[in-house]
Amino acid sequence: MRTLSSTIDIDASPDVVWAVLTDQEAFPDWNPFVTRFAGDLVLGGRLEVRIAPPGGRGMTFRPTVTALEPQRRLEWLGRLLLPGVFDGRHSFELTELPDGGTRLAQSESFSGLLVRASGGMLNSTLDGFEAMNKAVKLRAETVAVAAA
Repeated sequence: MRTLSSTIDIDASPDVVWAVLTDQEAFPDWNPFVTRFAGDLVLGGRLEVRIAPPGGRGMTFRPTVTALEPQRRLEWLGRLLLPGVFDGRHSFELTELPDGGTRLAQSESFSGLLVRASGGMLNSTLDGFEAMNKAVKLRAETVAVAAA
């Protein structure tokens, strides 16, 4: 198993950050990593996610929502072909900070037979997480200032 994670502090409330993370139609406008995000945002719902890792090949997958706690947590499980080949459990966790801001932690745990052979791809995926977190921060802080 291999886990990737990226964390960023955002000067916006969890409500604002959650709204940015769940506004599926707007993803192509601001997100450099997840360029398509569509589907049923309900527990057990199927999504269609297109990622464009920096320097890597884009790919589309159809994960299932495995956790959904508004303003706190969104998680999905994606698989390549069959369970145990290449599975990825992706999560976004939001924690309210004492100053009213939000800590966004984005992570993914990869397991399966092909994980060891996927080192380069996973490195570009981590770069994508970091780019996306910076983009979430910019968008959420812009929304928060506009609403003030």
